[in-house]
Amino acid sequence: MREFRLGENIGRLSLGSYQLPLGVSATSLTEPEQGFTVRFQEGTEEEPDTYVFHAVISHEKLRPLVDAAFNLLPKEVTPVVEIGSRDAYRTVDIYLAEEPISLVDFLRGWYEFEDVLLEDVTIGVGANSEEPWVDVFVDSWKGVLISVPVEMRDEVEKMLEEHGLTEVVSTWDEDLREGENSETDDETLVTRDVLEILDDHSPDLDELLLILRERWLLELNVDRETNVDDAGRHLGMTLWHAIVLAISSEGDAERGAYISVWMTAGSLAQAEELLEDALLDHPQWVFESVYTMDRVAFDDRAPSLTNLPHTRRRPAVHELDIEPWGEDGADGAPGGSEGGPDRTPRDSDDDQPTRGDDSGPSGSPLPPTTPSNRAPRRGHGGGPAGGGNGGGGSGGNN
Repeated sequence: MREFRLGENIGRLSLGSYQLPLGVSATSLTEPEQGFTVRFQEGTEEEPDTYVFHAVISHEKLRPLVDAAFNLLPKEVTPVVEIGSRDAYRTVDIYLAEEPISLVDFLRGWYEFEDVLLEDVTIGVGANSEEPWVDVFVDSWKGVLISVPVEMRDEVEKMLEEHGLTEVVSTWDEDLREGENSETDDETLVTRDVLEILDDHSPDLDELLLILRERWLLELNVDRETNVDDAGRHLGMTLWHAIVLAISSEGDAERGAYISVWMTAGSLAQAEELLEDALLDHPQWVFESVYTMDRVAFDDRAPSLTNLPHTRRRPAVHELDIEPWGEDGADGAPGGSEGGPDRTPRDSDDDQPTRGDDSGPSGSPLPPTTPSNRAPRRGHGGGPAGGGNGGGGSGGNN
């Protein structure tokens, strides 16, 4: 597996004594109050009463706090990843594990990619459990959200105080949490990529997400049979763009391809069916995984789809393009382009593993190039506005 490295010479911004993640390149935000907030959350028939903590601490002190927070989790957990979405009708992609995994396996993944996960402000990562009902989540702005049953309140407060944090009325500015800055968000925060991207061989955040999806058994947390936006409005038939990772049917591990598919579908399940049927026409390639699959606004369709009707009532595949990689890959795949695709830059327990532990399962080998024509990921509201007073978080226990 190729190494994920932070870019060199990325200057870290500070707001007074508070150091920001490297993923923030400019901001007009004011310095937060370092400390923690806590609020009581009444339970339901299925969930117990809990206390929700949200801790904000300067970046140079963050790692030990995260370590201590993860130590609150039991031996089996359900991982959660939130990441800014490319989907035209969804701001944040939330991935939940299909079933609990061992805390050891979760922490192996976390520590392997910790450098990136603590710096990139488009992604938040955590885990939760049902017995006890504990949720620990490092949000996109690297605030630490901790939700625990009432009997664990003293334990969490003691832990936070050991890291120099005391309870405060609020951390980030009240106006941000109330959404009063919604019209000036673009001016309030400018983000940037933090991974080193030297050439087409450099891994990016999508590859990191793919590895975590495979290791932690993550699935996108959406209703696969409907097609709605963030507000719950039904969208009907929409345009979808998928990029599939395939390998050679001849068993050659050095050859593979990215397969780009444009289609119209009325749900994620329907889009996946179309994709499966389309790949049957290319037996020289064997499906390995879906790299990305997002809905696309009609005006953002590929130039080759200029004549596509705006209103489409039936599901259909409109275009399939194969970009081979590996020795003689271009010659063996119809529709491929020699040399591979160009990169589209982004807009901006005692046996628990420890940092630097490279034991455990490694991700599937990834091809030496990354697919072209991908839209940039958007940032999302998991920062000051989302979590300033115990908000935000991982979407609850699975």
